[in-house]
Amino acid sequence: MSADVVVRGGTVVEASWTGPADVVIRDGRVTALAEPGTAPAAATVVDASGRLVMPGGVDPHCHVGFTSGDFTSLDDYRQCTTAAVHGGTTTIVDFAIPRPGQNPADVAYAQRAKAAEGLCDSALHACVVAWDETVPDQLASLVADGITTVKMFTTYRGETMADEDTVLRTMTALAGLGGMVVIHCEADHIVGDAQRRCADAGRIGATDMAATRPGLAETASVAEVLAIAESVGAPVYFVHQSTAEAVELVAAARRRGVRAYSEAVAHHLVLDDSAYAGEHPERYVCCPPLRPAADVEALGRHLFTGEITTVGSDHCCYDTVQKESRSGDVRAMPNGLPGVETRLPVIFSEYVVRRGLPVTRFVDLVAAAPARANGLYPRKGTLLPGADADVVIWNPAEEWQITTSDLHMATDYTPYEGMTLMGSPETVMVGGRVVVQDGVLTDPSPQGRHIKADPVR
Repeated sequence: MSADVVVRGGTVVEASWTGPADVVIRDGRVTALAEPGTAPAAATVVDASGRLVMPGGVDPHCHVGFTSGDFTSLDDYRQCTTAAVHGGTTTIVDFAIPRPGQNPADVAYAQRAKAAEGLCDSALHACVVAWDETVPDQLASLVADGITTVKMFTTYRGETMADEDTVLRTMTALAGLGGMVVIHCEADHIVGDAQRRCADAGRIGATDMAATRPGLAETASVAEVLAIAESVGAPVYFVHQSTAEAVELVAAARRRGVRAYSEAVAHHLVLDDSAYAGEHPERYVCCPPLRPAADVEALGRHLFTGEITTVGSDHCCYDTVQKESRSGDVRAMPNGLPGVETRLPVIFSEYVVRRGLPVTRFVDLVAAAPARANGLYPRKGTLLPGADADVVIWNPAEEWQITTSDLHMATDYTPYEGMTLMGSPETVMVGGRVVVQDGVLTDPSPQGRHIKADPVR
């Protein structure tokens, strides 16, 4: 056995086990996990003594250069993936969301072509908004080309919202092709009524965000979409679930045999709606909104119960100028928070260090399970032999403070400004290449690839 790179002296952490091992890499892939001290000689030896050695994070929910309403997020693939690798994420899953009049397949293929601009690999969710006679063939083409997941929305009427019949038809078609709907669930009629009442009361600005999109809108929509999936025997993945009640509805459906999965995102697991009473409430406007502290605590408990499948970022890289320009009316504001770089450090510090989440469960939530759910495992999300050599060497003892000036996202703020964290990615490898060393970008060459997803099982 020969090697190009050996990562030695660290504690390997997989989703199902952890222990001392040396990682042997050749031609960009992991070839072995060797007993400490038994790895072959290599041209490059990376010392991971006293560190955790983990598979690179897989972020299942990133919006790169995303246009919604009058606003477009500010990063491209190079900028987004630069931030991602600094945060320990080595694969992102982006969205190709059509504007009115565009075909889902055309938009997906155009977005897929941007993958080569990235510093790490990416996969893609397509999106269906309205059903017509061309959609089945477009879905078949997309799945055959390795784009097997399709985003849908039950809100944002007149822009991206799909009606119930379109959801049912899309689920049915994808189930027969080996694909899956990933869905944003908020009942638009409940949201619309809440927004009208808030507007009538003169309370429709950023400080009032939580009241404009109540948790009931989410649970009502989740229940309806689960019923559709169950009726047609289709799998379904719920993005950014923000309440324990929504997660528990999905868990109950799984117990009935529905292939249903829950994603939570970092900001819903760490931040609460007190942010809307602060100095810059517009910086925290996202959909679903931040919830009360008790709801955040209840949601976080499901990281421990296993009911949450994955943790993503829902990264939307708007800046303060964009956020402040419509802060008086959340119906017109850009919704979303920057987070691709902070997802792993924030969850590790808040849940592994402070609350005792097993580090194996952390790796499952941020790497292995997102890879499985998106048809990328075992190429991504693991360090088992045959996997891409996307490796994060993690210093669990480093204490540091989040400041915007030290981050790499294409924006001028972070919702976690000033938060003190424990643990950080120290060295990051993509395909066996060291791209970040001691927190510094050492290889800025864009070598990203679009990774084709396997059929959903």
